[in-house]
Amino acid sequence: MGKIKIVVFLILLFIIYKVFISVKNFETNLDKQVAEIEKMDFEREDEVIGLMMYLGDDENLKLVEHLLVKNKSKCFEMKKIAEESSNAYYECARIKANIKGGKIVSVLKELEVL
Repeated sequence: MGKIKIVVFLILLFIIYKVFISVKNFETNLDKQVAEIEKMDFEREDEVIGLMMYLGDDENLKLVEHLLVKNKSKCFEMKKIAEESSNAYYECARIKANIKGGKIVSVLKELEVL
């Protein structure tokens, strides 16, 4: 009777292991599919955080470049590095923009300066 319990226990452990691996693989494949959809080349309008570069004097600043950034802390880090090596004015902002392929195509509206 003891050997039967051990065999049943091992079979049960094997089934639990298989279920766990299946769920893990499903989540991994789902993450890959989401990443592929985000990389597609269709243009969408979204609210994002961007590092904005302006040139000109204080009264006449003109937006020259913009860069899509994942989060505020990364934006502030990149802003600090950029300001050390350039005379341009930089700001991190939450913006409404057209996004295509993980890049900002055009800035529609600046919502908030961070």
